[in-house]
Amino acid sequence: MLHIVNKSPTDTPNLQSCLRLAQPGHAVLLIEDAVYAATRAQAVACGLAGAMSSLKVYALQPDVDARGMGSRLLPGITPIDYGGFVDLVTEHTNNQSWI
Repeated sequence: MLHIVNKSPTDTPNLQSCLRLAQPGHAVLLIEDAVYAATRAQAVACGLAGAMSSLKVYALQPDVDARGMGSRLLPGITPIDYGGFVDLVTEHTNNQSWI
């Protein structure tokens, strides 16, 4: 399953809910303001860093760039472009948007 999160973890509990329900082997894609969770400090604070041992985490590169965070991504988070976004959606038979 692919979980798509678009809200900052400081604004809503969506990412925390996603991480609580995601199963090992699932993928999480951070888009829009959710990419703030991909920074070292935020990833620890919201629980993303701990969840990365069983989940594959991606961040949409255009959103990372738009927020000036290119150099602050936590190691292990894979940046992807829009083509990669489409690939993730097609690779996973189930997709859940956390809006």
